[in-house]
Amino acid sequence: MSIVVIGVNHRTGPLSLLERLAIRPDQQGKAIAGLVSRHNIREAVVLSTCNRTEIYAVAERFHGAYSDIRDFLCDLGGLDADELQSHLYSQHDDAAVTHLFEVAAGLDSAVLGESEILGQVRSAWELAKSEGGARATLNLLFRHAIETGKRARTETSIGRGTASVSHAAVEMATERLGSLVGRRVLVVGAGEMGEGIATALIHAGANNIGVANRTIARADHLAKRIGGAVVPFNELPAALAEADVLLTCTGAGGTLIDFDLVESSRSRSASPLLIVDIAVPRDVAPEVTRITNVTLLNLDDLRDWAGQALILRAEEAHLVNDIVSEEVERFGVETTARQAAPLVAQLRQRAEEIRRSEIERFNARLASLDEAQLAALDAVTRGIIAKLLHNPTVKLKDEAGTPQGERNAATVRDLFDLG
Repeated sequence: MSIVVIGVNHRTGPLSLLERLAIRPDQQGKAIAGLVSRHNIREAVVLSTCNRTEIYAVAERFHGAYSDIRDFLCDLGGLDADELQSHLYSQHDDAAVTHLFEVAAGLDSAVLGESEILGQVRSAWELAKSEGGARATLNLLFRHAIETGKRARTETSIGRGTASVSHAAVEMATERLGSLVGRRVLVVGAGEMGEGIATALIHAGANNIGVANRTIARADHLAKRIGGAVVPFNELPAALAEADVLLTCTGAGGTLIDFDLVESSRSRSASPLLIVDIAVPRDVAPEVTRITNVTLLNLDDLRDWAGQALILRAEEAHLVNDIVSEEVERFGVETTARQAAPLVAQLRQRAEEIRRSEIERFNARLASLDEAQLAALDAVTRGIIAKLLHNPTVKLKDEAGTPQGERNAATVRDLFDLG
């Protein structure tokens, strides 16, 4: 069996494609169930963020799993295989492990070193566990991925400065406008991204912030945290009419702010409106750019802007790559040790069967022993077995996954008739 990753990300596909392949958290349980029901897939984790949709799987056969996952993504996005093929990437075994560790460390993000991805990797893993998609192999893999991401951020400076998509969105808006002080800012979305935007706005000096969200309680909670005002959703047109900046990041799954809404809201305003939409799928209809004095920026623009930071963080990225390499090696060691575990268990079980059989064979001769003596006999025989098996067990674990390890395993199976 192999560990595989197959997907599309911000490097291989445009935003329009990522939108079609986006999988909301409330859809991921069904997606995982559909994947593991396929013939070639044993385990599956779905990672869908604004930068990527990736499927991590434990596969019976790589090519079979590739076809299964490609077909799943085609069905998801309503795409032909030919439309998707050129945008897909795939890795297996060590390369797939390396890829996930790089993702968790922030090396594969549009904003290099961004912090939000680590929480997204953890959430994807936890959801897959709860749905039965992640079991022994992927649980071990994702546990190591989380540890890699933590090390990257504690042992290097990769996460300093602009280290999240939400913060980058605010910085890009600030760069466009010169300053956010005194600007009327409207934030649509009060989830994790919305909270990140609101925090970044405060750091940027914004002091006139409105928060809109379909769930009014969440908008109220976030507005109170930042000293902003709640904007009920039915008052969105009026708020848009007054806004200088709109930052939107909901999980609506489709257009929330269309051309007609923006046009009617801005019909009496001569002032410019800057819109930064970092939702996937996009919250704002692309056609709003046809409206006078309206500028729309999305994740494609953010990626171009964030590319400027790559040079500044290049040295830290080298350090993080070293951490990734160390963790890939550590994962490999633990994986190979686990490969030996079933054989070691069989060996110990066979030895215990022999020990019990011999004691039972001498039951008549042992009848005169009292309880304390029988307990001592039991402890002594167990100790002899443990000492005899210690070195073979260590050898089997240390050399698992190597040619010598395979020879050792074959010899043990043959000598002890373990099948």
